Amino acid sequence: MKTFLLGIGSALKSLQATLIGLGALGVLAIGFIDAASIPLPGGPDVVVMALSHANHSMMPLYVLAAVVGSTAGSLVLYFAARKGGETVLRKFSPEKRARVQDMLDRYDILAMLLASVLPPPFPFKLFVLSAGAFKMQLWRFVAALVAGRGFRFLLEGWLAVKYGEQAADIFKHHYPKIGLGVAAAIIVIYLFNNLLRRRREATS
Repeated sequence: MKTFLLGIGSALKSLQATLIGLGALGVLAIGFIDAASIPLPGGPDVVVMALSHANHSMMPLYVLAAVVGSTAGSLVLYFAARKGGETVLRKFSPEKRARVQDMLDRYDILAMLLASVLPPPFPFKLFVLSAGAFKMQLWRFVAALVAGRGFRFLLEGWLAVKYGEQAADIFKHHYPKIGLGVAAAIIVIYLFNNLLRRRREATS
């Protein structure tokens, strides 16, 4: 079994190396494969930073490719869950499923945006599957993914251009705090807008 798993890991690394050689198209493919539940070593994050460091002028294209690939891969899971319903969530505990459903019911696009911004071990794929199973509106799902993943990959590209080989370590050590900070800002904005809406309704 161990030999089998090592063989799979080696094959995935070889596939990733081949795709990296394709530049932006490779980034798109890696983002798609990784998001569609076949995780590659480091995923698109490492690739975006490595290629952006090697070619600064191409950084925006690498970021765009990663966003498109990651979004497309997530859509595969979304539509699979939309067709399969809650049966696709069986491997997750009832408590987790109920918690995620409650967040999506109450906060909708904001909950999905938070899931796409927050770092592991936040259960991003559970949110993707739940969005499909509970039939979240497609455009809201896509908008949240593009915004959240766009922020993440753009930050990675910028760090690679500015700090070079140190970017990966900087991202690893500081992104959890950055992700939580962005999540907190989103929550504050939501609460502020909700408060303003209630005041307008009260005065109308």
